[in-house]
Amino acid sequence: MKVRFFIPVILSLYALGVSGQASEIPVWMVKKTPDFTFSGNGASPEWTKTDWLELSRRKNDQVAYQTAVKLLYSETGMYCLFRCEDQTITATMKEDFLDLWNEDVVEAFFWPDRSFPVYFEYELSPLNYELPILVPNHKGNFLGWRPWHYEGDRKTRHATHVHKNGGDIQSWTAEFFIPFVLLKPLPNSIPQKGSRWRANFYRVDYDQGSTTWSWAQVRTNFHDYERFGILVFE
Repeated sequence: MKVRFFIPVILSLYALGVSGQASEIPVWMVKKTPDFTFSGNGASPEWTKTDWLELSRRKNDQVAYQTAVKLLYSETGMYCLFRCEDQTITATMKEDFLDLWNEDVVEAFFWPDRSFPVYFEYELSPLNYELPILVPNHKGNFLGWRPWHYEGDRKTRHATHVHKNGGDIQSWTAEFFIPFVLLKPLPNSIPQKGSRWRANFYRVDYDQGSTTWSWAQVRTNFHDYERFGILVFE
């Protein structure tokens, strides 16, 4: 009896995270899929296997667009799909590895091992330019590092699409694949059934100033990794 009681307590404490309040650390069950191709419009049939997760606006801004994310994983990597309501695409940068967060962008942060304060950050603009970086974060002192030998099976796949009704912009979607081999040598970088990662997902839009969305609510900025949510791999 004592053992059966003790295990749920441990799992509950883990879900509470740093703050001790379960409501602040969300949990997302990630379904497994065979590898698949995509074109940026979110129409690949594999996405029907999982539900949309709505992101919340982080401030009381005037722009009330909806933002939603889907997530899947395979034997080789993570698949992510963003759906962003929008009326104006603010994007002029036409090169990878630029400061994409200064224009419309979606972002995903993956932290495979809590004992090791290094995580992977991925940004993608509506024009399909990317920023993949590894971020060492020592108590809020952080800076991104670009991948080395970024080619072959270590390279991401990504695509975007702007959806219109007539000539009016309705939304844009972003799809990308993060190969697990790109995350080496991070601990726990190849998840198995039951594995847990910390993660967060964001969007920034510039229609009226800066509006931001996130999955797990952070206190200071997007790099508040202690407040990232929990991914559980099914």
